[in-house]
Amino acid sequence: MSRHGADEPPSEYDDDSPFDSEGRSSMYDSDSDDPDFDGDSDSASGSTGRTRFGRRRKADRRPRTRWQKALIIVLISGLVLGLGAVGLFFFFTERYLGNIDRIANPFEEIDESERPPPVTPKNGEAPITFLLVGSDSRDPSGEGPPGDRSDVIMLMRITGDRQLAQFISIPRDSWVPIPGYGLNKINASYAFGGPPLLIRTVEALTAVRIDHFAAVDFAGFKEITDALGGVDVQVAETTSQGGVTFEAGLNHLNGEEALIYVRQRKGLPGGDLDRVQRQQNYLRAIMSTVFAQNMLSDVGQTDALLLALTSAISVDETFTNADMLGLAYSMRGLNQNSLSFLTVPVAGLGREGAASVVYIDTGEAAPMWGYLQEDTLSQHLAEFGEDLLPEVPY
Repeated sequence: MSRHGADEPPSEYDDDSPFDSEGRSSMYDSDSDDPDFDGDSDSASGSTGRTRFGRRRKADRRPRTRWQKALIIVLISGLVLGLGAVGLFFFFTERYLGNIDRIANPFEEIDESERPPPVTPKNGEAPITFLLVGSDSRDPSGEGPPGDRSDVIMLMRITGDRQLAQFISIPRDSWVPIPGYGLNKINASYAFGGPPLLIRTVEALTAVRIDHFAAVDFAGFKEITDALGGVDVQVAETTSQGGVTFEAGLNHLNGEEALIYVRQRKGLPGGDLDRVQRQQNYLRAIMSTVFAQNMLSDVGQTDALLLALTSAISVDETFTNADMLGLAYSMRGLNQNSLSFLTVPVAGLGREGAASVVYIDTGEAAPMWGYLQEDTLSQHLAEFGEDLLPEVPY
């Protein structure tokens, strides 16, 4: 409304209206509160006075209503909280999320007609499925695969209610059909066609749609572990690798020891399958440490961990910073009991030419993929007892 006049407001107002019965604003409680009041009115006798602009005003003003005070508080609080949220978003973006490398959209090259359908949410949000790969380009042991083949291939499913997370490993030597290349080790698809071909291969194998792709550099494990002050892992039998001995029982590992732990394959009875479980056990140890410690009470430690984590991962460019923060917030209720680690059912080990390979038990795996598609795997974990990560792996 203009200070010098406006259209007449309606003639009837309820008791909480900011206007009086003549349509005038009641923002000021009394003459002494009005910055436009010049003190020369004849209101001592209870009559009406005039403001500096000549408008007549009743001297018996009502006190400021509760809703006006509440509105002021809400507006000020909203402004402060809004600015705080924007500032927090930009802080996380610049300090942490800016460290994450972006992978060119790997889904653009995939024919939509050959992809599995999205999961239809039964209640609330749809589940989210990530395809995680881990590479070990700086592995000095010589055990890592050549070129750009990935050491770790894992599905991570966040359930629709955001209360559970399931990790399913697919051994890198799994003998599977690769679109356009025939049968080969699954990690060869990454070398042949990068993320798009690996996504196509995994979707064809599982009939589960991949929503996002992420890559982890093993070299970052050292910084992540050291940022946590080390992690504790249980070992079934004493083994040695790279000058480090892992004793049967509980082992506290620093960053360098953790790298050797997840890399070891020789000397383990199950070979690459045991290494898969070690990788899962290490992830479980990291998450258990984060949940067990009150990370927010130590700002320095939390900062170091977030910097290490964000420096070690790359994600597809369709997974925006806003998506990350939103997903992280929606998963705030997770704890170490919310996590499940499995390996795809395996029929056995063998050789294809000179290559050692892993044969997936497609019959046993089919229900696992079906439960993922229905977002009900958590209700059927008992069916995959042999495929679950044991409490004490090798």
